[in-house]
Amino acid sequence: MKKIVALFLFISWSLGSQAQVDLSYYLPQGYTYNPSVPTPEQVLGYQVGEWHVTHDQLVIYMKAVAEASDRVKFEETGRTYEKRPQTLLTISAPSNLAKIDQIKADRKKLRDPNASIDTENMPVVMFMGYSVHGNEASGANASLLAAYHFAAANEIESELQNIVLLLDPAINPDGVNRFASWVNSFKAYNLNGDPNGIEYNEAWPRGRTNHYWFDLNRDWLPVQHPESRNRVRVFQDWLPNIHLDFHEMGTNSTFFFQPGIPSRVHPLTPEKNMQLTEKIGTYHAKALDAIGSLYFTRESYDDFYYGKGSTYPDVQGSIGILFEQASARGHLQESDNGMLSFPFAIRNQFTANLSSYKAAIEMRQELNAWMQEFYDDIASESEADVNKAYIFGSQDDDARSFHLADLILQHDIEVFKLKEDISVNGQEYQAENAYIVPANQPQYRLIKAMFETRTSFQDSLFYDISAWTYPMSFNLDYMALNSKILNLANVQQVDKAFHTLKSGRVLGTPGAYQYALPWTDYYAPKAAFDLMENGFRVRVATEAFATAEGQEFGRGTLLIDAGESGLDSNEFFAKLQEIATEANVDIHALSSGYTSGVNLGSRTILPLKKPEIALLVDGGVDSYEAGEIWHLLDQRYEMPVTLLPMDRVRSSTIDRYNVILMPDGNYGGLGKSGANALQSWVASGGTLLAKGGALRFLASNEIGDFSFRDRLEEAPALQKSYADYSNATGAKVTGGAIFNAILDTSHPVGFGYTKPEIYTFRNDNLWMEPSKNPYANPLVYTDEPLASGYLHPSNLEGLRNGSVIRVSGVGRGRIIGFADNMNFRAFWYGTNKLYANAIFFGQIIDGGTTR
Repeated sequence: MKKIVALFLFISWSLGSQAQVDLSYYLPQGYTYNPSVPTPEQVLGYQVGEWHVTHDQLVIYMKAVAEASDRVKFEETGRTYEKRPQTLLTISAPSNLAKIDQIKADRKKLRDPNASIDTENMPVVMFMGYSVHGNEASGANASLLAAYHFAAANEIESELQNIVLLLDPAINPDGVNRFASWVNSFKAYNLNGDPNGIEYNEAWPRGRTNHYWFDLNRDWLPVQHPESRNRVRVFQDWLPNIHLDFHEMGTNSTFFFQPGIPSRVHPLTPEKNMQLTEKIGTYHAKALDAIGSLYFTRESYDDFYYGKGSTYPDVQGSIGILFEQASARGHLQESDNGMLSFPFAIRNQFTANLSSYKAAIEMRQELNAWMQEFYDDIASESEADVNKAYIFGSQDDDARSFHLADLILQHDIEVFKLKEDISVNGQEYQAENAYIVPANQPQYRLIKAMFETRTSFQDSLFYDISAWTYPMSFNLDYMALNSKILNLANVQQVDKAFHTLKSGRVLGTPGAYQYALPWTDYYAPKAAFDLMENGFRVRVATEAFATAEGQEFGRGTLLIDAGESGLDSNEFFAKLQEIATEANVDIHALSSGYTSGVNLGSRTILPLKKPEIALLVDGGVDSYEAGEIWHLLDQRYEMPVTLLPMDRVRSSTIDRYNVILMPDGNYGGLGKSGANALQSWVASGGTLLAKGGALRFLASNEIGDFSFRDRLEEAPALQKSYADYSNATGAKVTGGAIFNAILDTSHPVGFGYTKPEIYTFRNDNLWMEPSKNPYANPLVYTDEPLASGYLHPSNLEGLRNGSVIRVSGVGRGRIIGFADNMNFRAFWYGTNKLYANAIFFGQIIDGGTTR
């Protein structure tokens, strides 16, 4: 009874504090504030924490602060997919704001070991980034307090002479707004904190991600999205000494600040980084002690993957710091530590923000000296490295080479293009289609992280992926170069404004017998869909052929004529030119059907139907994988796709599509009726692409022929240490690694690839057994599958010679099963085409190869 009364009193107190909290609850003691700077409540009409701030309200308040304070500069750094502004407040002494360009120029000198720079008198720079995960909302709401405090606190006026603060109030504007709309829509004026409430259980795909459901905190290095490119540009422009990254974690936790687990730091990150992170951590501990908040450090989180906001800075002389606050996920929620209110979560984040500021002010000279030392050390490291540069390219497809070069350029790294063809150790690299990245430059460590392969690790647990070797992910030829080879190469530097592929064209004249589009180009699927959309007749060659002039065309080449479009030869040619230009592909005019290999009227050249695509979403569908597919089709191939909720899968609905895409996920919600509808649809001639849990669902309902390998169990032991359980089980997780596979380039799924060797990416332990029909396994792992990253030894047999892609026939239709993610995080350009091939060419796969 006493416990019940105590709980009632605690709940009543929490509710009272929730309703009556004022600005003094958040602000530190001992400060006075300039009344000309408006408080959040004066602008928004409610106190911080009373409601979840929407993104438009954030922008309104940040503009109001900038207009009221001469310490603050407001700027828009870009726009999201949903056209919301990305904003940045630069906060410092007015005298510093007047010489921003000079401060930036001085900071650039920190990367030059030969430059003369006075680090003792240089301002320190601290970036504060909030809520890259939109449903981790205490960060974005704490940014209101940070903007007010740093703009209005009278007592910090002199300190601002020595610091520049960069405040990004919402790194993920679209996700922040999606989540705020959800929780505000279901907020009651009388809160009870019951975690079963709809307020705490947001709808699919939830607010964590951006418009295409990508985790933007994994995109600092790949920079595949506008939000990421814009914020990386800010980072490279300013080179902040400290980079704050405000997150949330499970409701039943407390508060975390870095450093994380010491053994899980990337080897390219210097030990000094961890030491400085630990020193800054003492400031957080003292501040949180003062307000009585529980916290932990050196647990759970790591600093291995350089694509995260708290780790990307560490390889560039900055100190990335992750904060994780237990999440109320709404306005008030029960937790193991008592009732957790939204204002309490916000206060912890703001308190860590203030402690970081104090550390930056007091460690200013040390932090500036460290950044200079970091880049001084690089000069000797790169000099000692036998690898002086990296070369990469493709002989068949300039798009993938271009996109990797463009990615690298975003990180203030110099890239050079070949001006003439060269051969290196028997590998040909073509002029205008291959690039060289010298290692001897300030971003040496980041370059190493992009190109290296690593299969041995100090620790076997990873918070994120363990490998991301970019030439592998782009399926490019590449190698490390020694100084002799580098010096012999004839190159020119690529301008940083290089953002456009070379334009495609039609080679030939109007009135050709047929027009041919090679399938080797990355953007061939984009052109193919546009051709079909315009009513042209499109056929695909399943055998190679060559013209009388000796020009060769491989399997997958599309043959195009005007079909029933009604266009005359000049109009048709003009439209082809438009499509070639927009898709950056070359289309070739053919003067005769009398070709060698096969003739252009051969029965091996098959007509194609335009894909009418439904992508299953909602319910148990993995939103990450669904978003990756949607982004590929919508942004790169510009193909319309219907996002079809799982609960609408029935015969009357899906009959309008000829391609259905099932990402990984839990498809139990389809039930037997949904399974029957899918089976009938495939049998009628549909093409179904499925991965992971979708394949499990199909197999359990006997739709298609798919089987899986079981884990090899260890010999039982009488006793194991309880303390080792978490690490022992976690080490068997495949968090993300790269694998060697062999592709049948004669199979429709392999069209457009000219080499059988290919790299694939996987981040789970679902192992697909090869089909007994050897023609149904177009992509299989090699006998030694691990190419880069961590794989527990017990998982090796599950992968060895297993199936990556397996095709099954159901009636007149085809199911194409994927064990690996062909579209991972949008930067796996190398396997995107395999997924596109399944969409376009699944319809032509011979039934005899699927049984």
